[in-house]
Amino acid sequence: MGTAVQAANRLTARWASGARAGTVFSAAGVWPLLALLADGAAGAAREELEEALGLPAGQAGVVAREFLGMLTEIDGLSSALGLWTARFVELREEWAAGLPVGAHGVLTGDPAADGRALDAWAAERTGGVIERVRAELLPDTSLVVATALVLGADWEVPFEGHLASWLGRHDRAGLVREVADLDSVAVARAGSGAVTRVVVRGVTGVDVHLLLGAERMGPGEVLGAGTGLLAGALDAVPGSRLPEGEAGPGLHVFTRRTHTPEPPSLALFTVEFTLRAEHDLLASPDLFGLTTAARDTPGTAPFPGVSGTPLVLDSARQTMTVTFSAEGFKAAAVTTTAALYRGRSPEEPPYETTRAMACFERPFAFLTVHRETGLVLAAGWVTDPTPFLEDGGGSVPDASAD
Repeated sequence: MGTAVQAANRLTARWASGARAGTVFSAAGVWPLLALLADGAAGAAREELEEALGLPAGQAGVVAREFLGMLTEIDGLSSALGLWTARFVELREEWAAGLPVGAHGVLTGDPAADGRALDAWAAERTGGVIERVRAELLPDTSLVVATALVLGADWEVPFEGHLASWLGRHDRAGLVREVADLDSVAVARAGSGAVTRVVVRGVTGVDVHLLLGAERMGPGEVLGAGTGLLAGALDAVPGSRLPEGEAGPGLHVFTRRTHTPEPPSLALFTVEFTLRAEHDLLASPDLFGLTTAARDTPGTAPFPGVSGTPLVLDSARQTMTVTFSAEGFKAAAVTTTAALYRGRSPEEPPYETTRAMACFERPFAFLTVHRETGLVLAAGWVTDPTPFLEDGGGSVPDASAD
């Protein structure tokens, strides 16, 4: 699994290089979707996805499923995969064989209804943190694949709140704590300046790395330094080896006299934050290997290994939110890819018929009638139909009888 983790982290690094201030994203939510697409892609689409993945497409399907399984084993992290197809789309057995049981749903062809179903899935899988995703569905959307990730991590050492300064203003919710671990801070030298890293440890083994770069450094440069440290491409000097004085951006090292023996420690002052971002992955198709996959060229079928039905990628999006607080860190991400049907229109059938559609979608009445005598045995007015439950059960519907 180390290969997949490294590959996903490389995607993080590439995505981070173009990051803007005030954003948040999850390559871990995108990478398995790209791998599943690569497993069923052909031609130039397959080659581009291979390059974005950093993994041969022939291995991508197996590794993607192993990657999703690995996510479920991380304490505090839950993940889900969802797949929806139009009724006429027949999936290749070998491609669909490794999908989770119960992951396959049906698209109705009504973008509003299908969008509500996808929103409901996202809300359920993220515990209501993400209630709406912009999947940009169309009437001929024929395949949607989505992942949901939810992370909750409490700190080993919680913070205390205080009034913090932020860009010269003293009006922010601040956090402060002290830990007897001087090496939880380190300073690295990147090409464009120094970066201070503080590791905030979570009780479940999920940590948050806080990164502060030199003032002239941009988001991509600072995030790039952080991913470089993880990959071992940059060296960092741990706190216990830093010189006294201004040791790094925002970092001051000093000695002090105490009345009793005390271990070296780090005092961390930071702020609470909540971020929410939405990303259109097709705005940077080269980054994700989706240029050919999303090119609507007549007669092309980028994903023959997914289905014999010709499909072309129409949208790829991610919605994500994170909160960093005194007690811990919470994050949720939903990533969706949607493909359109691009086959030839079927020949016109030789016959015609008449069809009707009845939609009981608001309060309605009913009668129970004895057929032979015409006797009405019961009558009622339905205002609250039985809610759908996954186990097939349900409560008694609210129906006032007259």
